[in-house]
Amino acid sequence: SWKPDTDCCDWYCVTCDSTTNRINSLTIFAGSVTGKIPTQVGDLPYLETLEFHKQPNLTGPIQPSIVKLKSLKFLRLSWTNISGSVPDFLSQLKNLTFLDLSFNNLTGSIPSSLSQLTNLNALHLDRNKLTGHIPKSFGEFHGNVPELYLSHNQLSGNIPTSFAQMDFNRIDLSRNKLEGDAFMIFGSNKTTQIVDLSRNLLKFYLSKVEFPNSLTSLDINHNSITGPIPVEMTQLNLQFLNVSYNRLCG
Repeated sequence: SWKPDTDCCDWYCVTCDSTTNRINSLTIFAGSVTGKIPTQVGDLPYLETLEFHKQPNLTGPIQPSIVKLKSLKFLRLSWTNISGSVPDFLSQLKNLTFLDLSFNNLTGSIPSSLSQLTNLNALHLDRNKLTGHIPKSFGEFHGNVPELYLSHNQLSGNIPTSFAQMDFNRIDLSRNKLEGDAFMIFGSNKTTQIVDLSRNLLKFYLSKVEFPNSLTSLDINHNSITGPIPVEMTQLNLQFLNVSYNRLCG
């Protein structure tokens, strides 16, 4: 349907504002796009949704011209072969409510500036090759506290103690190389529902953890967690619990 002599608002994967007739959505999830994300995506100033999904022949870095899309609310670049780092400039897209960069070949560390995205509801950086520590600033999100998905990377070090200030609804840090304690994710005053810390190098005493009453799913398998399973857990409305492959006793 992408014919130059026809109205682009009628093209497949393109949506326009009914009043202004300017493109506000570009969602490329069909066909096969090869090469890099074109710089011209930055020339769509009214764009609110940009998506490149399941495009295995899409390569190169995340296009810097995306920083010009000041109205962007939804950005998904997932299941592609884009590489390079998670760019710092994404923190300038202040209207973002959803950022998904999962299932790519992104490397390097996570920029701490992403915590400046005050409207973010969900942050997906899972299934890449990211290294380094989880930024301390992720315990200092201003505005919304997003659902946080950092699984299947090569993140190392401790979970930031600043997470004690954050009330994540869902948090997935599984399949990394994280060490030490995880008490800061939990707390009796929080409303966290789903926690996955499985397949890390975490080492703490399970009985000392204060679990929120809201918890419905807890996966901490394949760590070095010690102690007995606390009786308080029987009061939770758990739908899923996996504590296998640890050093629990009692």
